[in-house]
Amino acid sequence: MPSLENLSCPIDGADLLLEGRSLTCANNHSFDLAKTGYVNLLPVQNKRSKDPGDSKEMVLSRQTFLNQQHYFPIVDAIFASWPKQQLFSGVRILDAGCGEGYYLSHLGKAFDKHNILTDRIGLDISKWAVMSASKRDKEIGWIVGSNASLPVPDKRFDVILCLFGFPVFDEFSRALEDSGQLLLVESGPRHLIELREVLYERIHDYKPTYPDGIANFELQSEESKCFSFELQSQAQIQDLLSMTPHIHKASYEGKLAIQKIETMSITADIRLRWYRKKTGEK
Repeated sequence: MPSLENLSCPIDGADLLLEGRSLTCANNHSFDLAKTGYVNLLPVQNKRSKDPGDSKEMVLSRQTFLNQQHYFPIVDAIFASWPKQQLFSGVRILDAGCGEGYYLSHLGKAFDKHNILTDRIGLDISKWAVMSASKRDKEIGWIVGSNASLPVPDKRFDVILCLFGFPVFDEFSRALEDSGQLLLVESGPRHLIELREVLYERIHDYKPTYPDGIANFELQSEESKCFSFELQSQAQIQDLLSMTPHIHKASYEGKLAIQKIETMSITADIRLRWYRKKTGEK
């Protein structure tokens, strides 16, 4: 069931109550729901730019690419790795950096098949991403907001997902129930290697993130998932490129070289790491 309950005012931290089509706190700060059901809880003073996050064009490219199901094995890998102690009805999930909602929506369908009810919230700093997500799945509460200041009370969630995103561990710890779980999904050393070999003259050595661990969290499990898929047109190649950081990092010459290719076999290489919040920590 969709939920925009048990949220906090991004201005003063007070509880937000749903009244009609608005979320309102005791200090009369009010946030209207959009026509598609999402709510913007990112105050102007918390924005670093006029239109933060992914652009409308990047979101469209990601949506087009993901809807072709090339990355569906990632959904399967996430569900297969899900901690068994968290597979209970009523599990509360936050997708922190949800993009256009592909993963959270498909995970919800996987839970439904096992008759597991979920309270799912998707949050992203891009209004274009959240707008797209709110059209994809009406059973999820969608929020425009920042991982740096989650508009939720303490211990709001059982599980937080951060998939190819920008984690803010202090906030994740605060928003997780004691012994709650955090999943990080990140690129592995050979992720999109065929694309990168065309874009760059030199491929930099892979450096694992957080080799010394994460404060307030304990690593529970770690695994890799590798698979390949075919891109059958220049348009598909451009959709993939446009949804990655390489669209900004690659040189003009590299992007020009990609434009000359019509088909590519692509390797996906991802790492899934489950962490448990240390009991008694924030």
